[in-house]
Amino acid sequence: MKTSTKDKVKGEFHEVKGTIKEQVAKITNDRNLRAKGKTEKSSGKVQQRIGRAKEAVAKLKAKLVDL
Repeated sequence: MKTSTKDKVKGEFHEVKGTIKEQVAKITNDRNLRAKGKTEKSSGKVQQRIGRAKEAVAKLKAKLVDL
Protein backbone atom coordinates (compact mmCIF):
# COMPACT_ATOMS: atom_id res chain seq x y z
CA MET A 1 0.00 0.00 0.00
CA LYS A 2 1.32 3.42 -0.93
CA THR A 3 2.13 5.87 1.84
CA SER A 4 -0.38 8.33 0.43
CA THR A 5 -3.12 5.71 0.70
CA LYS A 6 -2.04 4.80 4.22
CA ASP A 7 -2.21 8.45 5.25
CA LYS A 8 -5.69 8.85 3.81
CA VAL A 9 -6.97 5.68 5.52
CA LYS A 10 -5.40 6.56 8.87
CA GLY A 11 -6.75 10.09 8.57
CA GLU A 12 -10.26 8.82 7.90
CA PHE A 13 -9.99 6.49 10.91
CA HIS A 14 -8.94 9.34 13.21
CA GLU A 15 -11.67 11.60 11.87
CA VAL A 16 -14.35 8.98 12.56
CA LYS A 17 -12.87 8.23 15.97
CA GLY A 18 -12.91 11.94 16.81
CA THR A 19 -16.53 12.26 15.70
CA ILE A 20 -17.51 9.35 17.95
CA LYS A 21 -15.72 10.95 20.89
CA GLU A 22 -17.55 14.21 20.25
CA GLN A 23 -20.93 12.47 20.19
CA VAL A 24 -20.20 10.55 23.40
CA ALA A 25 -19.06 13.81 25.00
CA LYS A 26 -22.36 15.47 24.07
CA ILE A 27 -24.29 12.68 25.73
CA THR A 28 -22.12 12.60 28.86
CA ASN A 29 -21.54 16.36 28.93
CA ASP A 30 -17.76 15.82 29.15
CA ARG A 31 -15.83 18.89 28.00
CA ASN A 32 -12.44 17.16 28.00
CA LEU A 33 -13.64 14.32 25.81
CA ARG A 34 -15.27 16.79 23.43
CA ALA A 35 -11.98 18.70 23.12
CA LYS A 36 -10.06 15.47 22.52
CA GLY A 37 -12.59 14.47 19.88
CA LYS A 38 -12.31 17.77 18.05
CA THR A 39 -8.51 17.57 18.16
CA GLU A 40 -8.46 14.02 16.83
CA LYS A 41 -10.99 14.87 14.13
CA SER A 42 -8.88 17.82 13.00
CA SER A 43 -5.67 15.82 12.97
CA GLY A 44 -7.43 13.18 10.88
CA LYS A 45 -8.43 15.79 8.32
CA VAL A 46 -4.86 17.07 8.18
CA GLN A 47 -3.51 13.55 7.71
CA GLN A 48 -5.94 12.99 4.83
CA ARG A 49 -4.75 16.19 3.19
CA ILE A 50 -1.15 15.06 3.55
CA GLY A 51 -2.07 11.82 1.81
CA ARG A 52 -3.73 13.70 -1.05
CA ALA A 53 -0.70 16.00 -1.35
CA LYS A 54 1.67 13.03 -1.53
CA GLU A 55 -0.50 11.53 -4.25
CA ALA A 56 -0.50 14.78 -6.22
CA VAL A 57 3.29 15.06 -5.96
CA ALA A 58 3.69 11.47 -7.17
CA LYS A 59 1.45 12.16 -10.17
CA LEU A 60 3.35 15.34 -11.00
CA LYS A 61 6.66 13.49 -10.70
CA ALA A 62 5.40 10.83 -13.11
CA LYS A 63 4.37 13.49 -15.62
CA LEU A 64 7.76 15.21 -15.37
CA VAL A 65 9.57 11.92 -15.95
CA ASP A 66 7.53 11.37 -19.10
CA LEU A 67 8.70 14.72 -20.49
